[in-house]
Amino acid sequence: MLPECRNGFVPETRRQVFAKLRPFVVSDCPFVNLPETEKGRWGTGLTADDMKKCVWVRPELVARIEYLEWTDGDHLRHAKFAGLREDKNPRSVAKEHAGEG
Repeated sequence: MLPECRNGFVPETRRQVFAKLRPFVVSDCPFVNLPETEKGRWGTGLTADDMKKCVWVRPELVARIEYLEWTDGDHLRHAKFAGLREDKNPRSVAKEHAGEG
């Protein structure tokens, strides 16, 4: 899963997260569920053309994302970045539903 989340990224937070992600940059997409075949209802979704503009990182950090719900298309609705989780191993993370975790 690769949630899109822009809300909650104030300039200082972006700088901090970018600095932590920099060592994990890779040339190829590390996710098996991409690209998506088409844009979603609200223009979201990562197509093959979009992927050409991406900078990829190994999934080594865990973000805390607040959200309202998962959509039928397996996307987060009303997602907001709430910080990085230093206490979780990325390999132990599983999909949670609203009200969990």
